[in-house]
Amino acid sequence: MALVAPRTHYSPEEYLALEREAEYRSEYVDGEIVAMAGASRRHNLISLNVAAELHGQLKGRPCETYAADMRLGVDLARHYTYPDVAVVCGEPEFLDDGNFDILLNPTVLVEVLSPTTEDYDRGRKVARYRRLGTLTDYVLVAQDRMQVEHYRREGMNWLLSEYSEPDAVVDLPAVGCRLTLAEIYARVTFSPSNEDPNADGPTALRR
Repeated sequence: MALVAPRTHYSPEEYLALEREAEYRSEYVDGEIVAMAGASRRHNLISLNVAAELHGQLKGRPCETYAADMRLGVDLARHYTYPDVAVVCGEPEFLDDGNFDILLNPTVLVEVLSPTTEDYDRGRKVARYRRLGTLTDYVLVAQDRMQVEHYRREGMNWLLSEYSEPDAVVDLPAVGCRLTLAEIYARVTFSPSNEDPNADGPTALRR
């Protein structure tokens, strides 16, 4: 009997069919399904701190904040990701109105970096994110040290600002929000070795 090589390439439609039935989340990049492992304690704290601050500041306004589980359709819905935090102001647009699980028009995206995902978040992912016409701000947050990188759209260009002090303020004028690093890193501590004692074991893309 001939051996059949395992599949390494899937269409977007095949990915969505599998993902909607899957127990664990995966992203879709250039035909490849990439499994996402559980997040560390620090990753969870930072993501929830950011989401909670944005949600609170946007209360009563026509904006929605999503944390972790909202799938994002990028690059004409050929690339699917799960940003750690997403904000959309105005009417949210979805790829499939029957499921409402693939957002197409984010205003702000936040990713919390980890050793296994940093190259991906800075490389292919950010390049695709910048193609989103609605996106005004993209924020990268380190979890092994206090450091935030903020990319803000100015016309056809993206301007980078970096912050590393607790009282520094990340200004998001497109959505009328401001985040201090003290708020972003509330209850987060850094060990001398920058190791997270609550992190899971090694995986393909551990957050």
